[in-house]
Amino acid sequence: MATTIQSTDLDFDTIKTRLKDYFKRQSEFNDYDFEAAGLSNILDVLAYNTHFNGLITNFALNESFLNTAQLRSSIISHAEALGYVPRSYASALAKLTLTISISSTNRPTLITLPRNTQFTTSLDSVSYTFQTREVYTAAPDSNGLYTFKTSEGSSEIPVYEGTEKTKTFFVGETADEQIYVIPDLTMDTTTIRVRVFDTSVSATFDTYTNISKATRITATSTHYQIKEVPNGYYEIIFGDGISTGKAPVAGNKIVIDYLSTKGPEANGASIFSTTAQVEGVNLVNVTSSAAAGGSFREGIESIRQNAPIYFTSQRRMVTAEDYTAQILTNYGSYIDDVASWGGADNDPPVYGRVYVSLKFKSDVDAATQLDVKSRIITELTNNFAVASIDTEFIDPQTTYLEILTTFNFDPDLTSRTSGATQNLLQETINTYFSNNLQKFAGVFRRSNLLTLLDDVDESVLNTRMDIKVQQRFTPTIGVARNYQINYPVSLADVSSTERIVTSSRFTFNSKTCSIRSRFNSTTLEIVNTADGIEVDNIGAYNPSSGRIDLVGFNPTAVEGDVIKISSKPANQSTIRPLRATVLDIDTVASKATAVLDYQETQVALAGSGVSSVTTTSSSSGSGSSGY
Repeated sequence: MATTIQSTDLDFDTIKTRLKDYFKRQSEFNDYDFEAAGLSNILDVLAYNTHFNGLITNFALNESFLNTAQLRSSIISHAEALGYVPRSYASALAKLTLTISISSTNRPTLITLPRNTQFTTSLDSVSYTFQTREVYTAAPDSNGLYTFKTSEGSSEIPVYEGTEKTKTFFVGETADEQIYVIPDLTMDTTTIRVRVFDTSVSATFDTYTNISKATRITATSTHYQIKEVPNGYYEIIFGDGISTGKAPVAGNKIVIDYLSTKGPEANGASIFSTTAQVEGVNLVNVTSSAAAGGSFREGIESIRQNAPIYFTSQRRMVTAEDYTAQILTNYGSYIDDVASWGGADNDPPVYGRVYVSLKFKSDVDAATQLDVKSRIITELTNNFAVASIDTEFIDPQTTYLEILTTFNFDPDLTSRTSGATQNLLQETINTYFSNNLQKFAGVFRRSNLLTLLDDVDESVLNTRMDIKVQQRFTPTIGVARNYQINYPVSLADVSSTERIVTSSRFTFNSKTCSIRSRFNSTTLEIVNTADGIEVDNIGAYNPSSGRIDLVGFNPTAVEGDVIKISSKPANQSTIRPLRATVLDIDTVASKATAVLDYQETQVALAGSGVSSVTTTSSSSGSGSSGY
């Protein structure tokens, strides 16, 4: 009977043991000593070979699927099959208002700002170079002031961080396989300019554009494709001259220039200088929006997630998932996450509209956010969306969680103090939020977090956790107004022992006050620090809808910039926000508290072995033995 080796038993020792057992069952080997040097060495070779082949097979199978592949080259290959090109390094982009003033009576009617006009900036004592990527023109006003504008008429001129580099190829015989690889790992593929000259000395050329921008392709279309190759470089691919666009021919010279960038390092730069002159006059620049959008190349986990989503969109924007895929693909260097939903799913329903919420990266300023939204409309939705469908942007809403953790702590099981262990648990909670939440559709599950905390250290015997949800708003000081605060979850029903709703402090009637719910009531009241009631009815909360209404609320000062309204959710185990809501943690209001719990252990030794172990437990700060 043959021996079956399970795929989970491919370690060396298990394989050798199974081989040995197999031979022992054969009558030909009844009298053999399998521990003898000769046979043992043979079994070692056989086990090693089986072990090695098993690992190689396992690796190969894993690399054959997008979900299990670990090598970037494998993931890139799977993404390519789905038509997805991973994002390269991205240059930080700033926008400047560029002007010159010419007082001469013989002012030119039009002046030109050359391509690659350079600007310098410094951030954290490091200098960076930004430059224009196009030619811009300006006409004078009545005072001789020239303001350069884009082709769309905007006076905000984009400048990109990086150093321009050029790669030149000469096309050989058509029978030769033509490969055009740019050997630069920090290339920003969005800044590529491809020109094809008839000959090596020709002055005329055709400019090729990325095929992703094409709406129609013929045999004469001047488009190129780009893909990442296994070594991390990018390859430029031209058409075949038949169905995928015009192909370079023998004797052509291909010139490719691009920006080699430092990625996110220059994000946040806002003060620029230049020595450039136009018409012999110094160029003046004023920053319209700080540098943003610089990023490293897309990571493998992002590729693994985005490639299938992009494939399903098929370069159209019809479903909500299509909007998410296209926005992340084209503007992922500015955006952390996207939430999209149709008007029919909105509350209340609004037909003929798609809602989009963008969670921008922390270094993207307000001006750049507006610009990105505008570009999404002009570059994406106007070209790929259904014409009768409008796009409306909704600002993300952050719901904060206040997490009070209590854990039983045995100091005999660790070298850490209770304070150090408390800090370690709080760090674990913060990391959990960073890794799993702070994005759209992030769901908080208390059980998952409790499991992590129980495994932090042997001294953590068990953990308990109370959760509150928190919304923030900025009131108008000195003006009585109505406010509506909405939570993404239902709130707990009234209680005779617990305040379901509480708030941070503010000044009212010249006293330090706060808002709280009454016992056994949904009514809200304003109370001072002495627990005296200043206003017996300032509004109410609705447990089922998770809504708080404040009526005629008129504070005269606020501690901090906002008022925090904290409420107990109906379900503390799972908090699942909808649509444009992001969950985050209030690190100030969250804390971990240790309760001393000595697990006293006696071990009696008999000779070299342990004869008995007796364990008793007493939750006490005194550390008494309990025996």
